[in-house]
Amino acid sequence: MSELATTVVKKRPEFRNINAFKDLPTYRWPLASMVSGMHRFSGLIMVLLMPFTIWMFDASISSEISFAHFTSAFSAGLGFVPGWFMKLVALGLMWAYLHHFFAGLRNVWMETTHMSSKEAGRKSAVLTLLLALGLTAVLGAKLFGLY
Repeated sequence: MSELATTVVKKRPEFRNINAFKDLPTYRWPLASMVSGMHRFSGLIMVLLMPFTIWMFDASISSEISFAHFTSAFSAGLGFVPGWFMKLVALGLMWAYLHHFFAGLRNVWMETTHMSSKEAGRKSAVLTLLLALGLTAVLGAKLFGLY
């Protein structure tokens, strides 16, 4: 008999009945997939906070009185919402814009250069996180009056 007929093909393991509560929390996501998920989440944040963004833009350029009302919203608050919470929402919006921008540039760069290795994906994910979080920290320090 031929050698191919006598070899036994090893059966691959089957994974069935994955328990979402037991197995998913212990799964360790690669850094590139975390950045991809955060890219989607930052896009969702920008869409959901679009009315806040439009209000900020409108209040800041309409008139001197509306600009004074706009700046007082971040120091004294707006209605029942305290000023620190308004700053926190603006900081979250800054992070969403920065992360979405840098992750989008990462996606375009990886698609145009065809760099799809694990190592290139990990390095670009680290760079994306460092740039987005670093610039968010700098702008957040300015927003909260540290310099």
